[in-house]
Amino acid sequence: MFEYNVITRRCSKEEEIPYDLLLLADETIEAINRYIHQSDCYVFEHQGQLLGLYVLFPISNHCIEIKNIAVLESAQGKGIGTLLIRDAIQKAKEQSYTTILIGTANTAFKQLYLYQKEGFEIDDIKKNFFIDNYPTPIYEKGILLNHMIMLKKTIEQ
Repeated sequence: MFEYNVITRRCSKEEEIPYDLLLLADETIEAINRYIHQSDCYVFEHQGQLLGLYVLFPISNHCIEIKNIAVLESAQGKGIGTLLIRDAIQKAKEQSYTTILIGTANTAFKQLYLYQKEGFEIDDIKKNFFIDNYPTPIYEKGILLNHMIMLKKTIEQ
């Protein structure tokens, strides 16, 4: 587990978009560009190095979605992802959202475990999402990504 509190900061619109890190959780820059300019990106830096981030995209006045959450590969497995999810929930709560969503691929077993451990429940399946929205098939550990599993959590105010 990461031994420090995760303190994130919101990126300014003038900052360079951290595509390298975003691409760990999304397949293409084109896909990222569909949401990044209407979202708030929060980064976690430690000792001057960007270790993780998440992106919050407003859906409605009461619902927000974590569109991207990523941890630098060399920093994975230390609990940073869990702390980022908790920080995202707290940021959503501070902004008076009552529902937070997150989606992941049908093959993302570690992510599905983590999100459910943090109180998210499977709410919807977007059938053929990756087939319909990406120009070429995407495989993860030899399994074709096809469906997007959507999870939801009610935020206690």
